[in-house]
Parts: sequence; structure tokens; C-alpha cells
Amino acid sequence: MAAHPTATNDAPRISVRGVTMAYGDFVLIRELTFDVRRGDVFVIMGGSGCGKSSLLRHMIGLHEPAVGEILYDGDSFTRATPEHRDELLRRMGVLYQQGALWSSMTLAENVALPLGEYTTLAPREIREVAHLKLALVGLKGFEDFYPSQISGGMRKRAGLARAMALDPDILFFDEPSAGLDPISSRLLDDLILALRDSLGSTIVVVTHELASIFTIADDSVFLDADTRTMIANGDPKQLVEHCPEEKVRRFLTRSAEPVEHPA
Repeated sequence: MAAHPTATNDAPRISVRGVTMAYGDFVLIRELTFDVRRGDVFVIMGGSGCGKSSLLRHMIGLHEPAVGEILYDGDSFTRATPEHRDELLRRMGVLYQQGALWSSMTLAENVALPLGEYTTLAPREIREVAHLKLALVGLKGFEDFYPSQISGGMRKRAGLARAMALDPDILFFDEPSAGLDPISSRLLDDLILALRDSLGSTIVVVTHELASIFTIADDSVFLDADTRTMIANGDPKQLVEHCPEEKVRRFLTRSAEPVEHPA
């Protein structure tokens, strides 16, 4: 596998600044501030109900922060005009938890959909690009299959191919391993790393799967449902040993017992 690419620009790819997420008067999570480095796989982690998927939805503009802002390369996404926001969104791809494929379309037709909507490519060129994207995720030969004809892991990979259709430089994954067996989950993790290394993409992943967290994450943020804020930020491999927050160490070891703080 290729080495992790070295960023030529040290500025954060994504910056979350003082973000509070709320639904009406109910505050879900408050005062989130962290950066995502260019070319990293960044994991949003925490227990059930802590707001992981809600944070992802805020980062791609499906919900607006009650307070604070989100920036891409120092450019405010939160305060952008609708036209400028559309430009920024074109640089992003999203893999939703269930793949979100159209059941009445073949895999190639699913991948071709955004190409037909957002590019001026000819139909033959769209077919070629769709086939290429499916080949990149290991689905060469399955272009004419329907989602119901393939496994859950293959549907996730097809969803990833569609997320990559417009060559985004930022990819968002919402629980990509959900519902997959351990082998399929590991294959998807390997694919995420291969895409990061070969394409130089910045990838944000919502997950609670320990194997995935330790396999793919360069950096992370831990959201806590009890305090309704972030209580840790860093490489999970370092947090499991050195994080001062016991709750984080327990999550990363899946221990029900208190964890003694390492000396």
C-alpha cells in the first residue's frame, strides 16, 4: 500500500469552531472545536445517542449549527451564499449508512446518476466513468447487477463508488461497517485506506466499531452524551493509553470496569 501522502498545505482541511447543535430548545452537543488535517482519516466516535451522525449532517449542510461555524480550507461553509455552498458541496462525497442505492437501478446506473446531473459528459463517457469507479472499489463485472442481487458489503462498496463519482476530495462515511460481518468490514476498512493513499482524499468517518477505529483513524473526536460536548480529540491509539478521560479509555477498550490511569 502506498505511504500516507504528505500534505503540502498545513492549513486544516476542515475546521469546526464553537459549534453547538440543537433542535429547538434541546441542545444535543455544545462547544465543538476541532480540526481535520488534509489527507487524514478522521473518526467521529462516542456512545449511542451522542450526536455522531448529527455532527456529520451538520458538516455537510443538512442541518445548521445553532452556534458556531464550519470552515473548509478556511472558507466558511456555514456563512456561505447558497451558490458558494453548492460549489463547496461539489467537492464532497457522502456514503450513507445503508448505501442509499436506488433499488430500481443497476450499480452502473446508480453511479452514473450524479454524473448525468452535474456534468456535461456524453452518455458513453458517463458509462465509462461509472465502470471505472466500480472497478476502483472492486466491483468490476457487477455493473449490470441490481442492489438486491449483491451482498451488504458489495452494496456499501457500490455506495462508495457513487460517492466518488464526481471526484470529491473530501469523503464522509456514516457508519460504513454497520451490518457487515467482520471480514466484509475489514475489507471496507482496507478500501478506505487504499482510497486515501491513492487519491489523497480527506475522509471523515462516523463509527463506533473498535476494529475500524484502530485500523483507519489518524485522528478523532470523542462526543459524550452525558456532558453533551467533546471530551477528547486525537489519535485513538494514543487516547487509549494516555487520555485523561476514563470514559474514553473505557470506550476504546470496551471495558465496563474503571480503567486505571496509566502512570
